[in-house]
Amino acid sequence: MSLRIALLNAAHDGEDNRRNFRRELDADLVEYDVTERELPDTFAFDACLVTGSRASVYWDEPWIADLEAWVGDAIERDLPFLGVCFGHQLLAHALGGRVEAMDDYEIGYRTVEHDGENPLLAGVDESFTVFTTHSDHVAELPPGAERFAENDYGVHGFRQGDVFAVQFHPEYDPETAETVTTGKDLPDERIQHVLDGITEENYRAACEAKRLFDNFTDYVRQRRSAAGETTRAASDD
Repeated sequence: MSLRIALLNAAHDGEDNRRNFRRELDADLVEYDVTERELPDTFAFDACLVTGSRASVYWDEPWIADLEAWVGDAIERDLPFLGVCFGHQLLAHALGGRVEAMDDYEIGYRTVEHDGENPLLAGVDESFTVFTTHSDHVAELPPGAERFAENDYGVHGFRQGDVFAVQFHPEYDPETAETVTTGKDLPDERIQHVLDGITEENYRAACEAKRLFDNFTDYVRQRRSAAGETTRAASDD
């Protein structure tokens, strides 16, 4: 039975997110354009995913406040979550962490390390390549959260219960990486350096991190199966 996942698309032009996540996730994705204040009127999902965005979670914008409130309610109802980039930061903020602007911009293919203990990155080398693009970071983890991935720019992955979040972009294809890079307000020489690094070799290396999508859906299926067994056991009593 297919998983039903709410895709909370936080991009102001959501086509790249739509294409990338639909390609990577083995699930029935129900999409909501959260920048237009579209949110589910139900919590009847197996899981939820919050995407990247050009926004910052601390901006005073109604759609961000609405999204964070809905996410908080969904987490209280024990829905599993996966957050990516902005989604990573929004989940941290919703759970009581702190998100701040960085002194520098991390962009391009970078190396991240993980602790080898989190199921989200099972099967991924402990030192791995990913595409990154962000100027905010999780400066303080939510209470009770565990950091499982990082590099010299800071936190790249945390977990709190059924909530998983990564700062990097495992969903990116080279087309998205190029489009995002050329749209940044950065010095021309830095943009060109990043573009020069968008190679087939680097993309192939970064594809290893895509395993986290299957790991997440496997986790959600196992959780759903366990919940079903608990329900059946209770009905037999």
